[in-house]
Amino acid sequence: MSGGAAAWRTIHSGCCHSGWDRSLAPVIHVAPGETIELCCRDAADGHYTQASTAADIARMDLARVNLVTGPVFVDGAEPGDTLKVTIGEFSPSGFGWSAIIPGFGLLADQFTAPRLHLWTYDRTARTPAVFSDIARVPLKPFAGTIGVAPVEPGRHDILPPYSTGGNMDIRDLAAGTELYLPVKVRGALFSVGDTHAAQGDGEVCGTAIESAMDIVVTLDLIKGGAPPFPRFSTPGPVTRHLDAAGYEVTTGIGPDLMRAARDAVSGMIDHLGSWRGIAPEDAYMLCSVCGDLRISEVVDAPHWVVSFYFPRIVFA
Repeated sequence: MSGGAAAWRTIHSGCCHSGWDRSLAPVIHVAPGETIELCCRDAADGHYTQASTAADIARMDLARVNLVTGPVFVDGAEPGDTLKVTIGEFSPSGFGWSAIIPGFGLLADQFTAPRLHLWTYDRTARTPAVFSDIARVPLKPFAGTIGVAPVEPGRHDILPPYSTGGNMDIRDLAAGTELYLPVKVRGALFSVGDTHAAQGDGEVCGTAIESAMDIVVTLDLIKGGAPPFPRFSTPGPVTRHLDAAGYEVTTGIGPDLMRAARDAVSGMIDHLGSWRGIAPEDAYMLCSVCGDLRISEVVDAPHWVVSFYFPRIVFA
């Protein structure tokens, strides 16, 4: 258990699954208001080690991607209720990986060759992780995949997000955040995994700093009032760890939001190359782990504006 003196129960990483399914047997029953610790595997199920190379990307077992720990049965939870998940502390492993995976990511057509970056970082997450001799990424651990079972029977792929949560990859689902999920089946059947040490909004290359870690959550039940989609409240500012030195920003403008997003990211990759001499592949991965895609405006139809914010503190 984290901290050595905690009274909560721990669910070990062997209690995991690879798809949302209302028929899965729960690994534990908890009372509303109970705090538990869940040990989460990284998104590749430990496939990568300190000795791994880009050649190992092709050998990754896709059936073991994004395993989540659970499911947890919450006593008294019924369809139509709200599961309140208060996210507590994270205990990161100190090792992670980021990758360009062929066929995956916002710019998959531009980056077709595999590339792997291995991270060794401060397990307290207080110091930035070293990417290169000029770039360090401030850390913010969070859960990339978190949710409850859908009402539809059968197995549902672990990779897409759903109205019940899942692989949302929202970096602000971090310590202190309160997440509200719609309960669709008896017991809710809560699971969590795909933990990240850092990620930018958009996760543009398809990976963050993927890293195994333990997470403490408190599961509360609110009778009725299920939201149509997940919602959450944060305990304070969400970008303070990145804001101190300002940002470099590129934009994409046009009638297609996805095309505008691609143009904004491509522009930043070009800018990082000319400004800092960073290779395009490294710039792409850096953008994914610490840069933010934002919709700046959608009022001037049909000319939408998407901006990409890259924090200058990475080069401080």
